[in-house]
Amino acid sequence: MEHPEQTGAQQTLQALVQGLDPITGAELPAGTVLRHAEVVRALLAGITALEENAVRTRRRAQFPENVGRPWSEAEEERLTAAFRAGRSLASIAAEHRRTLAAIEARLERLGLLAPEQRVTRNRYISRSEPPSCPESCPP
Repeated sequence: MEHPEQTGAQQTLQALVQGLDPITGAELPAGTVLRHAEVVRALLAGITALEENAVRTRRRAQFPENVGRPWSEAEEERLTAAFRAGRSLASIAAEHRRTLAAIEARLERLGLLAPEQRVTRNRYISRSEPPSCPESCPP
Protein backbone atom coordinates (compact mmCIF):
# COMPACT_ATOMS: atom_id res chain seq x y z
CA MET A 1 0.00 0.00 0.00
CA GLU A 2 1.29 3.46 -0.84
CA HIS A 3 1.97 5.84 1.99
CA PRO A 4 -0.22 8.97 2.00
CA GLU A 5 2.85 11.21 2.11
CA GLN A 6 4.22 9.49 -1.00
CA THR A 7 0.95 10.03 -2.87
CA GLY A 8 0.93 13.66 -1.71
CA ALA A 9 4.50 14.12 -2.88
CA GLN A 10 3.65 12.67 -6.29
CA GLN A 11 0.64 14.99 -6.60
CA THR A 12 2.75 17.98 -5.61
CA LEU A 13 5.46 17.13 -8.14
CA GLN A 14 2.86 16.46 -10.86
CA ALA A 15 1.26 19.87 -10.25
CA LEU A 16 4.66 21.54 -10.55
CA VAL A 17 5.39 19.67 -13.79
CA GLN A 18 2.06 20.94 -15.15
CA GLY A 19 3.07 24.48 -14.21
CA LEU A 20 0.58 24.79 -11.36
CA ASP A 21 0.95 25.88 -7.76
CA PRO A 22 0.33 22.64 -5.82
CA ILE A 23 -1.42 24.54 -3.00
CA THR A 24 -3.69 26.95 -4.85
CA GLY A 25 -3.87 25.32 -8.28
CA ALA A 26 -3.04 28.66 -9.89
CA GLU A 27 -0.74 28.76 -12.89
CA LEU A 28 2.90 29.47 -12.04
CA PRO A 29 4.45 32.62 -13.51
CA ALA A 30 6.26 32.09 -16.82
CA GLY A 31 9.65 33.21 -15.49
CA THR A 32 9.80 30.90 -12.46
CA VAL A 33 12.64 28.41 -12.21
CA LEU A 34 10.04 25.63 -11.97
CA ARG A 35 9.24 26.19 -15.66
CA HIS A 36 12.81 25.50 -16.85
CA ALA A 37 13.23 22.28 -18.83
CA GLU A 38 16.02 20.98 -16.57
CA VAL A 39 13.89 21.48 -13.46
CA VAL A 40 10.86 19.85 -15.09
CA ARG A 41 13.03 16.84 -16.04
CA ALA A 42 14.22 16.60 -12.42
CA LEU A 43 10.62 16.75 -11.18
CA LEU A 44 9.66 13.99 -13.63
CA ALA A 45 12.60 11.90 -12.37
CA GLY A 46 11.29 12.39 -8.83
CA ILE A 47 7.81 11.24 -9.88
CA THR A 48 9.29 8.17 -11.58
CA ALA A 49 11.35 7.31 -8.50
CA LEU A 50 8.28 7.57 -6.25
CA GLU A 51 6.26 5.38 -8.65
CA GLU A 52 9.03 2.75 -8.78
CA ASN A 53 9.26 2.75 -5.00
CA ALA A 54 5.50 2.22 -4.75
CA VAL A 55 5.71 -0.75 -7.14
CA ARG A 56 8.57 -2.28 -5.09
CA THR A 57 6.60 -1.76 -1.88
CA ARG A 58 3.48 -3.44 -3.32
CA ARG A 59 5.55 -6.33 -4.66
CA ARG A 60 7.39 -6.76 -1.36
CA ALA A 61 4.07 -6.90 0.52
CA GLN A 62 3.18 -10.03 -1.47
CA PHE A 63 6.27 -11.94 -0.31
CA PRO A 64 6.36 -14.07 2.81
CA GLU A 65 7.48 -12.35 6.00
CA ASN A 66 10.99 -13.83 6.17
CA VAL A 67 12.12 -13.10 2.60
CA GLY A 68 15.74 -11.97 2.64
CA ARG A 69 16.25 -12.60 6.34
CA PRO A 70 19.21 -14.72 7.48
CA TRP A 71 18.70 -18.33 8.50
CA SER A 72 19.35 -19.27 12.11
CA GLU A 73 20.87 -22.59 13.05
CA ALA A 74 17.63 -23.56 14.80
CA GLU A 75 15.60 -22.76 11.69
CA GLU A 76 17.94 -24.87 9.55
CA GLU A 77 17.48 -27.75 12.00
CA ARG A 78 13.68 -27.44 11.77
CA LEU A 79 13.94 -27.32 7.98
CA THR A 80 16.12 -30.43 7.88
CA ALA A 81 13.77 -32.33 10.22
CA ALA A 82 10.68 -31.39 8.22
CA PHE A 83 12.34 -32.33 4.92
CA ARG A 84 13.56 -35.69 6.26
CA ALA A 85 10.06 -36.35 7.65
CA GLY A 86 8.77 -36.12 4.08
CA ARG A 87 6.76 -32.92 4.43
CA SER A 88 5.96 -31.08 1.21
CA LEU A 89 8.25 -28.22 0.32
CA ALA A 90 5.22 -25.91 -0.02
CA SER A 91 4.12 -26.62 3.56
CA ILE A 92 7.69 -26.17 4.81
CA ALA A 93 7.89 -22.83 2.97
CA ALA A 94 4.61 -21.70 4.55
CA GLU A 95 5.76 -22.75 8.04
CA HIS A 96 9.07 -20.88 7.66
CA ARG A 97 7.35 -17.91 5.98
CA ARG A 98 9.80 -18.13 3.08
CA THR A 99 9.48 -18.73 -0.65
CA LEU A 100 9.70 -22.18 -2.20
CA ALA A 101 12.88 -21.03 -3.96
CA ALA A 102 14.43 -20.10 -0.59
CA ILE A 103 13.55 -23.49 0.87
CA GLU A 104 15.04 -25.31 -2.10
CA ALA A 105 18.17 -23.15 -2.06
CA ARG A 106 18.73 -23.79 1.64
CA LEU A 107 18.15 -27.54 1.23
CA GLU A 108 20.61 -27.52 -1.67
CA ARG A 109 23.15 -25.63 0.43
CA LEU A 110 22.69 -28.17 3.23
CA GLY A 111 23.35 -30.99 0.75
CA LEU A 112 19.83 -32.40 1.07
CA LEU A 113 18.57 -31.49 -2.39
CA ALA A 114 20.40 -31.81 -5.70
CA PRO A 115 20.20 -28.88 -8.12
CA GLU A 116 18.34 -30.99 -10.67
CA GLN A 117 15.70 -31.83 -8.05
CA ARG A 118 14.67 -28.21 -7.70
CA VAL A 119 11.42 -27.05 -9.24
CA THR A 120 12.50 -23.40 -8.98
CA ARG A 121 15.41 -21.99 -10.93
CA ASN A 122 18.64 -21.05 -9.16
CA ARG A 123 19.15 -17.53 -10.48
CA TYR A 124 22.72 -17.38 -9.13
CA ILE A 125 24.07 -20.10 -11.42
CA SER A 126 24.30 -19.37 -15.12
CA ARG A 127 22.74 -21.79 -17.58
CA SER A 128 26.17 -22.58 -19.08
CA GLU A 129 27.48 -24.05 -15.83
CA PRO A 130 26.84 -27.76 -15.39
CA PRO A 131 24.85 -28.49 -12.24
CA SER A 132 26.92 -29.75 -9.36
CA CYS A 133 25.72 -32.68 -7.32
CA PRO A 134 26.42 -33.18 -3.62
CA GLU A 135 27.86 -36.49 -2.48
CA SER A 136 24.38 -37.68 -1.50
CA CYS A 137 23.20 -37.61 -5.16
CA PRO A 138 22.66 -40.96 -6.82
CA PRO A 139 25.06 -41.74 -9.68
